[in-house]
Amino acid sequence: MTTIQKDREGQEGRTAEDLKRLAEQAGRDLEDASALEILQWAVETFGKTFCVTSSMEDAVVAHLASRAQPGVDVVFLDTGYHFPETIGTRDAVEAVMDVNVITLTPRRTVAEQDAEYGPKLHDRDPDLCCALRKVKPLEEGLTRYDAWATGLRRDESPTRANTPVVGWDEKRQKVKISPIARWTQDDVDAYVAEHGVLTNPLLMDGYASVGCAPCTRRVLEGEDARAGRWAGRSKTECGLHG
Repeated sequence: MTTIQKDREGQEGRTAEDLKRLAEQAGRDLEDASALEILQWAVETFGKTFCVTSSMEDAVVAHLASRAQPGVDVVFLDTGYHFPETIGTRDAVEAVMDVNVITLTPRRTVAEQDAEYGPKLHDRDPDLCCALRKVKPLEEGLTRYDAWATGLRRDESPTRANTPVVGWDEKRQKVKISPIARWTQDDVDAYVAEHGVLTNPLLMDGYASVGCAPCTRRVLEGEDARAGRWAGRSKTECGLHG
């Protein structure tokens, strides 16, 4: 059993098994709590060892978390393949919101990856491309944290239908918090309108889910929100969420 590093404020002696039990109990206790209440619990429980991850599709969870903890760390993965609009959204969030944006990058630039694996790895082996440019950088970037928050929602796709509001990330041995798991798209839209939250301009241009440019297309009428990701393939997730 791995002991969590003791340089984390207030968390001395807490083991991975402790964190797992904490996550499972909180998942039951907070199932009916509001998104803000879930994030307030996270801040009170983990302090500076809690962060938010954001794809910059929108800044809803980052905004919510900033209400619970002004200056909260917001982790963004710059894969080197993002739409300009996504980078612009990140820069705007950093400029206008009370958050600390931390940008993670892969060990290899796109050019270095092309030189080692050949061009357009995302077309030939998208799982490997995601592993190199998303999964590994996030794994390394989350090392300093005990808990991370995501914007996963149960209504986005069948693979996300059972997302707990608080769960255990077995792969990374961390508490994983999905404060808007029970929200619908209407809930998201209402929150954005009420609080003037920044959103990626591509959401107004036919994209329902925004990922890397080579692997993302607009969705067609009647498709679920994730249909535009890796279209034509059996792949539905990048690996960050299982």
